[in-house]
Amino acid sequence: MNKFLETLKNIWSIKELKDKILFTLLILAVYRLGSYIVLPGVNALALDAAADGRKANDLLQLINTFTGGAFNQGSIFALGIMPYITASIIVQLLGFAVPYFQRLQQKEGESGRKKISQITRFLTLLITLVQGSGYILMLKTTPGAVDASINPGIFWFSNMIILATGTIFAMWLGEKITDKGIGNGISLLIMVGIIARLPQAVLSEILGQIANNRWIPLILEFIVWFFIIVVTILLVQGVRKIPIQAAKRMVGRAAGDVSGGSGANDFINLKLSAAGVMPIIFAQAIMFLPLTAAQWATGNAGVQSNLLLALNNPMSLAYNTVFFILIVIFTYVYTALIVNPQQYAEYLKRMNSFIPGIKPGQDTQDYIDTLTTRITLPGAIFIGMIAILPAIAAFAGVNSAFAYFFGGTSLLILVGVVLDTLQQIESYLLMRKYDGLVKSGRIQGRGNQGITIGAGM
Repeated sequence: MNKFLETLKNIWSIKELKDKILFTLLILAVYRLGSYIVLPGVNALALDAAADGRKANDLLQLINTFTGGAFNQGSIFALGIMPYITASIIVQLLGFAVPYFQRLQQKEGESGRKKISQITRFLTLLITLVQGSGYILMLKTTPGAVDASINPGIFWFSNMIILATGTIFAMWLGEKITDKGIGNGISLLIMVGIIARLPQAVLSEILGQIANNRWIPLILEFIVWFFIIVVTILLVQGVRKIPIQAAKRMVGRAAGDVSGGSGANDFINLKLSAAGVMPIIFAQAIMFLPLTAAQWATGNAGVQSNLLLALNNPMSLAYNTVFFILIVIFTYVYTALIVNPQQYAEYLKRMNSFIPGIKPGQDTQDYIDTLTTRITLPGAIFIGMIAILPAIAAFAGVNSAFAYFFGGTSLLILVGVVLDTLQQIESYLLMRKYDGLVKSGRIQGRGNQGITIGAGM
């Protein structure tokens, strides 16, 4: 406890860090306040009642979890920051496939990054207009959710502007946190939206189990949840280290290192989960397609409609089977896109370094590629298992609202963002000659994905 209090004192004694933390908390408070401001002409109570009437485990409830409840409240932040995330993913994928975007990302430096940022913002606006239209259509089809006295055209036009403005404003808040706050602004906005639902979910689970006099299952639930969080942290931070050495050269009668150091502590770090949370995001985007198809299914196609409805249920066997397979596939695909063994083999060659026992050039490239392929399989399986854990928890009797926090995107995002934030704070402490947040080693976040080259810890 004394160590913890001393760490808090050290954090508060660094004025720059204190100001960044306070600024971040202020921006997050503004974002959460906006989640309770209802769109004009929308009856939030009717919308919430309709959400309660739907299955608690449908995909719309999952969207509501990511927006911190704003989706079911008809809030000005109902779409949250998700259009920006979608736009960022699209631009990132274009960077792998389109030469123009490749030049912007790799060769044009700061000017290229500014252009990519502008393109992402413009694409965010377009996606917001599309998703906003779908959201307003959902409001109109929800009984009692829209004031019937308002002209439909005025209702649609005014609320489209408000939804688009809300998303752009949320994006601006995230950028401000990145520039003047603790960093990772967009991720923090997503995290605060997810974690806003956690206290209610935990309280509901506790009261439900106590009401049924199920004390032992309740204790076991939290023990299992704790170990799942620990395993998720290990997954996010897990690396496969490959030692590298610098070539020697003769300096007088002594052999010297080309880089001027021993090179004994240098490693290539292959991330176990190089793709991070992206495979789950891609897979969930695909799993939203059955929801659209189910809305168009006719009453005559009974079997097809039942299958589509099952694929719309994140707790069903059909959904999780397809979901798991898609995650494994997308993990390999995304890892192949972001990890380029040839690039790192050429880098080692330019630095006159090598992997002990491996020839430079093609052999080094093949060696890195083989190791990346091998560790991607367990990484993909682990991510897939974490993604379907909410369904397993719900099957074991956990409340569906609390089950979402047993795994899936929610848990991976929470763990990843917390580690990133702690890493930022620790870097400030170490720069001011204070001890880090842990007794040994360093906290590693998600900032470096794929392959990194640096000193071993």
